[in-house]
Formats: sequence, C-alpha cells, structure tokens
Amino acid sequence: MKLLLKLEEVAELLLAIFVFSYLDFAWWVFPALILLPDLSMIGYLINTKVGAALYNLVHHKGVGIAVGALGFLLHSQSLMLAGVILFGHSATDRCFGYGLKYNDHFKHTHLGFIGK
Repeated sequence: MKLLLKLEEVAELLLAIFVFSYLDFAWWVFPALILLPDLSMIGYLINTKVGAALYNLVHHKGVGIAVGALGFLLHSQSLMLAGVILFGHSATDRCFGYGLKYNDHFKHTHLGFIGK
C-alpha cells in the first residue's frame, strides 16, 4: 500500500510538471521555485502550533489547486504558477514521507513520524 501511495504522489508531481509546461515560463523556473513552500517552516520559530498551522496551510494540496484555479479564472500566469508549485511541492513531500504536521512535534505527520 505504501508503494501505491508513493506512486500516486509521483503521478501528481508529473501532473504538476505537465501543467507547468503549458505556462509561459522558462523551464528552469519550476526547479528554482519547487522548494519555496518550505519557507512556511519559519512558523516553527514561534512554536509548534503556529508552525504546524502555517506549514499545513501551505502544504495542503487543496490550497494549491484553489490558487491555480483562481489563476486560471483570472487569466493570471503568476497565480497559476503559484498553484502548480504548491501542488507539485506537496506531492514531492509526500513521495518522501513528509506529511501534514500535527502540532505537538515537527516530525509527527499524518504519514507517521519522519525518520521511522
């Protein structure tokens, strides 16, 4: 089952790359921005509750889809790019076992504890 879930995440990452290919940005923009959502970990400097809330907001795939859809509706390439990056980054994280965070510890995710 674990392999099946990882393959699903790989498919979602490939979907993000496919959608990106239809946007008017240079190819290097995708790899340059793909780790940008991890800046949301800055909330952990305040405490684990704020850190988890900010991290989960930025890493929720629904947020990426909503931002991308809003960009599509508004004909905004920049918003569509932001949505694709958020969605693709979240899928990549899930491939490596980094899930949405519980507010008790950074390593406690909906996929289990990171590193176990």
